[in-house]
Amino acid sequence: MAGASAAAELPRVAILTRPEGRNEALAGRLLGAGWTPCMLPALEIQALRVAAGGPPRPADYDLVVFVSGNAARLYLDQWAQSDGTVSWPTGVMAATVGPASAQALRESACFGANTTVLHPPESAPSHDSEALWEVLLGLPQLPGRVLLVRGTQGRDWLGDKLEAHGVAVTRHAAYLRRPARWGADQVASLRRWADAGIPATWLITSGEGADAVRAGLQEAGLAAWWAQCNFVLTHPALERRIPQGCHQGRARPMVKICLPNDESIFQAFVAA
Repeated sequence: MAGASAAAELPRVAILTRPEGRNEALAGRLLGAGWTPCMLPALEIQALRVAAGGPPRPADYDLVVFVSGNAARLYLDQWAQSDGTVSWPTGVMAATVGPASAQALRESACFGANTTVLHPPESAPSHDSEALWEVLLGLPQLPGRVLLVRGTQGRDWLGDKLEAHGVAVTRHAAYLRRPARWGADQVASLRRWADAGIPATWLITSGEGADAVRAGLQEAGLAAWWAQCNFVLTHPALERRIPQGCHQGRARPMVKICLPNDESIFQAFVAA
């Protein structure tokens, strides 16, 4: 009985690995729900300098697709740095893979009230390239010229799909993602939880992020603990990037899959 009581008193640790600036509100909600949140970005986002002529301009395309909120924010910064105060051209559609990024675009100073921003609905089973593709298929016809704003790495499924249907696609990298460097204090916290036998629940939102976390934990000598942790994932494909096995008699780690917005992520954690 004493052992069961001690186990019940172990803290519930939520490790939030989204880039810096994306975890604070969620951490606050989890803290209020009795979790111990740890903001530990897996990746650093670095804006890329553009060539002297500036980035591709929206007016040269029928549709501009932003693969993430970072892609939208950093592209708009690049455009403004090149051209000064800018306004989104009339008749050019924008698109994002989720409603949260779409709302951020609509709130941007350069977007007019009548700008069309395409995105999967909140009720869509996923917010990803596949879901956006279904939205694009609902248009009277596919746009002829598409600017795809992304990072230097990542899936190119949507660009390839558009090209296969005769669309002229221009890819523009607005940023790069690289593994974040964890400080000594951050690694020490992870080690304390590992030594205490506390299986943290990790939020993983990208394949590159999962790989960066795994590499960081291997470097810290915490790979065995990683294999005992639990996971909240924002896409089913991420499941193959986390520890797979139940071995040495241990149960499979808990894995929950949810949409990539704060409310869905929060609910996945509190239901864990």
